[in-house]
Amino acid sequence: MPNTATRLMRQLRHLWVAPELGLLYHRRERRVRLLTSAMMMTMGLVWGAFFVSKNLWLVVGMDAMLFFFGLISLILTCLNRRQAANLVIFGSLLVIVIGNAVLLDPPSALAPRSTHLYLLGLGVAALVAFRDDDPRLRYGVALGCLSAFVVLAATTADFVPGYALPDEIRVPGTWLQTLAATVMLTLLVNVLLTDATERSELEAELVQALVLHQFELHYQPQVDTRGQVLGAEALLRWQHPTRGLVMPGQFIELAEQTGLIVPIGQWVLETACAQLQAWSQDPVRAHWCLAVNISQRQFRQPDFVPRLLELLQHHSFSASRLELELTETMLVEDMEDIKLKMQTLAAHGVTFSLDDFGTGYSSLSYLKRLPLNKLKIDQSFVADVLTEPNSAAIVRMVLALGSSMNLQVIAEGVETPEQRRFLQEHGCQQFQGYLFSRPVPLAEVDKWVRAGPLGQVQPVASPVQVPA
Repeated sequence: MPNTATRLMRQLRHLWVAPELGLLYHRRERRVRLLTSAMMMTMGLVWGAFFVSKNLWLVVGMDAMLFFFGLISLILTCLNRRQAANLVIFGSLLVIVIGNAVLLDPPSALAPRSTHLYLLGLGVAALVAFRDDDPRLRYGVALGCLSAFVVLAATTADFVPGYALPDEIRVPGTWLQTLAATVMLTLLVNVLLTDATERSELEAELVQALVLHQFELHYQPQVDTRGQVLGAEALLRWQHPTRGLVMPGQFIELAEQTGLIVPIGQWVLETACAQLQAWSQDPVRAHWCLAVNISQRQFRQPDFVPRLLELLQHHSFSASRLELELTETMLVEDMEDIKLKMQTLAAHGVTFSLDDFGTGYSSLSYLKRLPLNKLKIDQSFVADVLTEPNSAAIVRMVLALGSSMNLQVIAEGVETPEQRRFLQEHGCQQFQGYLFSRPVPLAEVDKWVRAGPLGQVQPVASPVQVPA
């Protein structure tokens, strides 16, 4: 139990402060979710204790629900289950607010109904919380909150008589709840305006970054069992004039949403092809392959294939040294179009890898129907391979699957010799991670050659024991 509590606290600190987790919007939205969860738990405890003293057990039950759902949303937030946490928060608050308004807060001569005012804030909050989700979900939740507000505000009926709180409690409560709901609504409108301003500014900066050539590629080596470099993965970085080096997690999502990912992705491919051509002139690097991540929106462009083939014709290197990394989520929709594009490019020698295999919508039909060359074991499995039986079992399964289907398998996120030893024992032949090198700018790639084999290759004394 102490270990579980320690991990929870570490995850909470990471969620609160980690700058690499995304745009300012996402950090702010995550913090709001954490605070909302904590507030639900606190209010549930405080008001629950108060109404226990008044022997109002129906209200105590609602407060217990508030605490319980606040705890669930906190746990889901720690597990990075954003949408599930939001659904728990909004679903529970909607039920509790409406329940309180109908049962405990009917309008009277002394105290008008006030609990329903929170529904206005909930409706605006839904527009913020579900911004990146299906529009039907985003606007559906907001419309549900606002519809409930209109119904409760437009009627003076006591729908379920006999449960109303005494006026001596409701009169001061009306003032407090009206003030709290007004402050809540004002803050949320400010969040909406701030978010819109930040998105507009960042979008303009992304356009400027393309024009002023502020993007650059960093390279992380991919090595064999001896630590010899087989190639690298090209990773996008933004050298911002004032923010310094910006990681892709802070701008890629907005680039996807605005369509800027298409010209950015094209620049990445052009730069990667030029680099492969340069390496082909060096006998030491002539065999290196270069893996490039392809976004879903970029790959769906009608002219993606002809533009890439034009790049290959313009640069003199073997097309088999260019590896396009696709994600499982890309393969869910329009499989036939993806298959046709992959087959066309594969016919010209381009290779394909399936990134983060096992974390998305895994289906063996992808491996059967698509011209894939490589599977990439996600770093989340590699990180836990020595401590979690499920992660170890998944890694062994992917390695066995790759071997049986004649697919190369590479493990990413290898950070320790023990992880590499386990992977190698179970048949993994290619590795990528901090054990060998962090992603580095082009000027530092020469260090890989001068260093010789990357990572300490240690003899295996005995098999690594992993819990079954």
